Amino acid sequence: MSWLRASLILLWARLYLMSPQREYPLRPIVGVGVLIQDGDKYLLIKRAANPDKGMWSVPGGLIEVGERAVDAALREALEETCLRVEISERLGVVDKIEYDDEGRVLYHFVILQYLAVPIGGVMKPMDDALDAAWVTLEQLKDYEITGSLLRFLKDIGLYPD
Repeated sequence: MSWLRASLILLWARLYLMSPQREYPLRPIVGVGVLIQDGDKYLLIKRAANPDKGMWSVPGGLIEVGERAVDAALREALEETCLRVEISERLGVVDKIEYDDEGRVLYHFVILQYLAVPIGGVMKPMDDALDAAWVTLEQLKDYEITGSLLRFLKDIGLYPD
């Protein structure tokens, strides 16, 4: 019976410790964001899940084990928008850290942000997106965008004053 117990403990360790726990994480979680630009417009998605459910952001998600960050960006753009994109450049890094009412870390993401252009597909919001919209920089103020995206866009000079 001890082999069964050992197997269950090993399985638990793999599932719990090896896969990222989004809420109250044991360590920062690494992800990607993809700012997709088509002419003078940028693609926003309305988030379907927490953190920031119902707010507007850019397509993105977690990097899978063994996956290069740039490949994760390509995959996430396709999964969330049905668009095949080409990465133009890495724009920077965003730290998204949120605390609960008791001061504990509720979310801690380190997000590598990429700029991309669409090269194929027809834009359609998918699994993690409730909606999607192409917006100009001036229209950004009309959308309730996430705090981390707002800070990032200001940092790189894209958010209009």
